[in-house]
Amino acid sequence: MTRRGLSALVLLGAILALGDLHVAWGQTAPPTIQGLDKLTPEERAIAERNLEKWQRLTPEERARALENYRQWRSMTPEEREAARQNYRRFRQLTPDQRAQVLKDFQRWNELPKERQQELQKAYERYQRLPQERRDRIQQRLGQWESMTPEERDRVLRNQERWQQMSPDEREQIRERWRQMPPEERERLRQQRQQQRRGPQ
Repeated sequence: MTRRGLSALVLLGAILALGDLHVAWGQTAPPTIQGLDKLTPEERAIAERNLEKWQRLTPEERARALENYRQWRSMTPEEREAARQNYRRFRQLTPDQRAQVLKDFQRWNELPKERQQELQKAYERYQRLPQERRDRIQQRLGQWESMTPEERDRVLRNQERWQQMSPDEREQIRERWRQMPPEERERLRQQRQQQRRGPQ
């Protein structure tokens, strides 16, 4: 996930948690409002302007809304603009697409911080790859997604066997493939595709 994508998700979380901050503009605060005493003056002013929504939030939702707001405040103007653009794109998605984004966002938030960092680093490595290499990866991902569960299982078993081979054994297989005539390679590819499809 890119930094921009992460920024968009943070913004989305803040918007969903706080709602439209300007809807309740001008409302006055009752004498005691639970949780307001722990806020900064700026945060308190926003909560007071959105008093009804603030009061309806559970303590956990309030904490999450504040965390999201503070994250938003820490973003650079460029990150905020990217988040705004991503939010506009989000609003243009179909309800099913928005539901999927929210589901993915929830899954991301449930990951341990270490795993999020690993994925972020992997994505950054991917972004640094040459375009041709990224295209090949996308093509293979498309092939993987189009496979049946049985085909995926077979690929995973083959990968496991490959991982168990020594570096010398792997290099021998690569060398045999390189020395194979193009017609033979094509024949093997077609044979594999027929095996995937099964008997017709």
